[in-house]
Amino acid sequence: MSVVTRFAPSPTGRLHVGNVRTAIHNWMWARRQGGRFLLRIDDTDAERSREAFVDSIRADLAWLGLGWDGEERQSQRFALYERRFAALKAAGRVYPCYETPQELELKRKVRLGRGLPPVYDQAALALTDAERATLEAGGRRPHWRFRLDHGAPIHWDDMIRGEQRFDPALLSDPVVRRADGSWLYMLPSAIDDVDMGVSHVVRGEDHVSNTATQIQMFSALDAAPPRFAHEALLVGSEGKLSKRLGSIGIDDFRAAGIEPLALIALLARIGTSDPVEPVQELAPLVAGMDFSRFGRAPARFDEAELAALNARIIHGTGFAAVAGRLPAGMGEDGWLAVRGNIATVAEAADWWAVVQGPLAPPALEPEDRAFTAAAADAAAAMGWAGDPWHDLTGALKQSTGRKGKALFLPLRRALTGRDHGPDMAALLPLIGREAAVARLRAAAAAD
Repeated sequence: MSVVTRFAPSPTGRLHVGNVRTAIHNWMWARRQGGRFLLRIDDTDAERSREAFVDSIRADLAWLGLGWDGEERQSQRFALYERRFAALKAAGRVYPCYETPQELELKRKVRLGRGLPPVYDQAALALTDAERATLEAGGRRPHWRFRLDHGAPIHWDDMIRGEQRFDPALLSDPVVRRADGSWLYMLPSAIDDVDMGVSHVVRGEDHVSNTATQIQMFSALDAAPPRFAHEALLVGSEGKLSKRLGSIGIDDFRAAGIEPLALIALLARIGTSDPVEPVQELAPLVAGMDFSRFGRAPARFDEAELAALNARIIHGTGFAAVAGRLPAGMGEDGWLAVRGNIATVAEAADWWAVVQGPLAPPALEPEDRAFTAAAADAAAAMGWAGDPWHDLTGALKQSTGRKGKALFLPLRRALTGRDHGPDMAALLPLIGREAAVARLRAAAAAD
C-alpha cells in the first residue's frame, strides 16, 4: 500500500507546538515509508480563516524543512462535498434536525439527570414530512447530522493506543452541516481523506472519539478507513496541560534563535522511548520513526530542554550550514572558535565584535596592570605564526613565575574584556598581533 499522510491545519491562527508535532510525525512517517506528505488547508470557516495565516503556515513548514508533495484547499472542494452529501442524504445517513441550541442543552441536562449519557436522542428522525414543513414555515432552518449505525461496536487497531472499541449508542450523531449551509470539520475531512488517498492519519488523542465517528463515515462513503495513530498530548514543564503551549508560535522560536533542527529533534522524540539527542540532519530521525515506540503518557515539552538541545546542535554545526547567517568578515576559523560558547547562531556576532574591537580597557589590579604591560612587550617581540597564545603564556610563565588563573585570567580580560569565553588559542590569531598588543597596553595603562 502506498503511504500517504496529511497535515490539515485551519488558517485561523499561527502554527503552535502541538500543530507542528503532528506535522513532523506525519512528514516523518511518509518519508520513512517512501510515501507522500500532503498539506491540506482546512479553510471551511470563511469567517475566521485568513490568507495571512495560510502564508504563515507554508512559511513555517518551509523553515522547518518539512516539504510537502501536494496541497489542497477545502474552500475549493465544496462541489465534491455537495455530491457526497447528496449521496449520503439519499442513503439516509444524514438527516435534518431543527432543535435550537437552548433545546439541545435542555435535552442534555434531562438525560444527565436521568443518569443517561448526554448524547443526542435522534428525535429528528421521527419527524414527519408535515412536521418538518411546519418547522421550516415557522422560520426554522435545519442543521444536518450524520446518523450513526448502532448495530455493532466501532473498533480499530490504533498504531499507538492499540485496540479501540466504542459503542456508537454512547456517541451523539455529529452535526456535519450548519443551518447556514457551512460545513463542520468531520465529514469534509473524511471525504478529503478518501479523495486524496490518505492511508495514515496521525493526530492527537483528543480526536479519538472523532475517529470512532469517522470510521462509520468512511464506511458510508464506501471506503476503507486509513490507519490511525493518536499520540498523547503535550504538557508543559509544570506538569499540567499548559495554555502557554497553544500560544507559542513557530515565529517565536525563530525569533529566539532556535534552530529548526532542534525543534524537530525534540518534538520528534518526546513522548517516545527514544532519547532526545542532538542531530545534524533529519535522516536519523526519519529512520527511527516507529509508532510502537510512542507512549501513552503525556509528552512533556520543556523550553529549557529545547534551548539546551539547540546549543548542543550549534556546537556541532559546520561552517557551511551557517555561513550566510554570520556577521560580515567572519570565516570558518571564527565560527569554529566561537560555536562551542554560544547557544544561538546570532550570538556569534557578539564574539565577532570582541574579535574586531574596539574594546574598553578593563579595570585591573595594579599587579595585573604591570603583568599585562610585560605581556604586551612579549607579544610585540615574539613571532606570531603557529600558536601565539601558548607561545605567549609559556614565555610569561617562565619570566614572571605566574601560572593557572593568575596567568591566564588577566590576559583574557585584557584581550576580550570578559572572564570566560572561547579557547584563547583559537581567538588570539583572529584578534591579530597589532590589536592584541594594543589591548594589552591599554589594559596596562587603565586606572
